[in-house]
Amino acid sequence: MPKTKRFQKISLTQTKKKGLSGKQQLVEDIRSCVEKYSHLYLFSVQNMRNNKLKFIRNEWKDSRFFLGKNRVIAIALGRTKESESRENLHEVSKRLKGQCGILFTDKPKEEVMKYFEKHVESDYARSGNIATDTITLQPGPLEQFPFNMEPYLRQLGLPTSLQKGIVTLLKEHTVCKEGNVLTPEEARLLKLLCIHMAEFKVTIEAIWQKDGAFEDVGDGRMLEKPDDANDQSEDENME
Repeated sequence: MPKTKRFQKISLTQTKKKGLSGKQQLVEDIRSCVEKYSHLYLFSVQNMRNNKLKFIRNEWKDSRFFLGKNRVIAIALGRTKESESRENLHEVSKRLKGQCGILFTDKPKEEVMKYFEKHVESDYARSGNIATDTITLQPGPLEQFPFNMEPYLRQLGLPTSLQKGIVTLLKEHTVCKEGNVLTPEEARLLKLLCIHMAEFKVTIEAIWQKDGAFEDVGDGRMLEKPDDANDQSEDENME
C-alpha cells in the first residue's frame, strides 16, 4: 500500500524569506511610483483595522498604497536633501513616524482630502485605547446573553448569576470610565455590549507634487520648488 503524502514533515530551511531582496523590491516599487504618479500623500492611521484599509485600497485601485516599514520607505524616497530621488521628498521621509504610510495617485488634492475627511468609521475599542465615555450597567436581567455565557461574564468582572436560566446582573457595575485606559477585560465587555469607542480614520499629513512642491497639511507650510532646481532623478545617490 503506498504511503500517504498527508502530514509529511517539511524542513523549515526550505522556506523562502523575503529579507533584503523584499526590501530592495519595495524600494524599487516606491521609486517607480515617484516617477509614475503626480502626487504623493503622507497619511497617518488612527485605530488601524486591516479590513477597513483593504476596502479603501479596493476603492483606489488606480493608485498605490505603501504602509509600514517606515525606514525602508524613507530610504526609497531619500532621507536627506542630497539623497532624495526628487526635490523635497526628504520632507516626506522625515515625517514617517508611527502608524503611517504613503499614497501615490494622480487624483487632485481636493478629491483626496474630501474622501478621507468623510471616510471615518466607528469600531470597537481595543485594550490600551482611551475610553470615550463612562458606561454603567444597572442591576437586572441581561437577556442579550445566553445562559452559558454567564461564567465568562463573571471572568470579565461582571457580578452576575443565573436566575431562572437568565443571566442577571446582581448590582450596579461600571464597565469603564471616560478618560481611562481600557483593560483587556473592559474592551471585551464593550464589544459584547455592542458599544463602539474607537474610530478608524486616515488623516492626510503632507502632500508632495511631482514638480517638487511640498505642503505640510498640519502646519500649512508650503515649500515651492526653486526655479533653477534640477528635475532629474537622483536614484543613483540613494542608499
